[in-house]
Amino acid sequence: MKLKISGLTKTYKNGVMALDNVDLEIGAGMFGLLGPNGAGKSSLMRTISTLQSPDSGEIHFGDINVLNNPMALRKVLGYLPQEFGVYPNMSAERLLNYFAQLKGISSKEDRKKIIKEVLEVTNLWDVRNKSVSGYSGGMKQRFGIAQLLLNNPKLIIVDEPTAGLDPAERHRFLNVLREIGANHTVIFSTHIVDDVRELCREIGILNGGKILYRGTPTDAEAQLDGKIWMRIIERSELDDFARDFNIISSNFNQDNTLNIRVYSETQPNETFVMAKPQLEDVYFVTLKNDRL
Repeated sequence: MKLKISGLTKTYKNGVMALDNVDLEIGAGMFGLLGPNGAGKSSLMRTISTLQSPDSGEIHFGDINVLNNPMALRKVLGYLPQEFGVYPNMSAERLLNYFAQLKGISSKEDRKKIIKEVLEVTNLWDVRNKSVSGYSGGMKQRFGIAQLLLNNPKLIIVDEPTAGLDPAERHRFLNVLREIGANHTVIFSTHIVDDVRELCREIGILNGGKILYRGTPTDAEAQLDGKIWMRIIERSELDDFARDFNIISSNFNQDNTLNIRVYSETQPNETFVMAKPQLEDVYFVTLKNDRL
């Protein structure tokens, strides 16, 4: 089933245009939606999830007209928002049993089976009797995935799921997403480029409520082939180089020098060497061009 979005617009009462004529088509597998904070990612996720209405546009998922029949989408939707909420003092297993009843799984045996499956998929089976309120941040996020899998959703939306997680928790969470992404349509919204590089075969870059790029990471990197240049400079030289060259990113080295990456159609000067394009370069170049 494909998700098709056309002409989607949304302006809030304060005058901020969160979505600006968004057109997007997403098929099965993991789709990464990249953009800085305030780009409109959460607005798009909430609109697709029927939590808010757009000013105009259409959304279809398979044969479901989402805006005309939101309940039909909700039956096949799994949604993990950026803020997942507060948990009662209840074990993961008991809480999932409660959620399963809310989702209409009336058979006790059916609930027991699906709860075991989702706890195993999210690597929480061994801590199923522990209170969810005592889980770490990463475990809570994985529990969020477990609860949304209870109704075997066809469309899964996760909004900034790794924000605030330590590296080990982030790795475990991404492994869970990788596993479920093989059999579902998953939209993974984030501002962390590394997460998308590891997981997603297709991406979209969103800023100012507009889709600036849509394609594969490989194709995006290929478009910058021969246009990314690199050199090491002293920290004190950064302002001068920023004035003279199109710096898209800079990173500190151990000796406190800076490794700068520059976008240019030709070699900026003889001190620069050509660098292999990375998805991070695509992201920064796209955002920078959008501001021009």
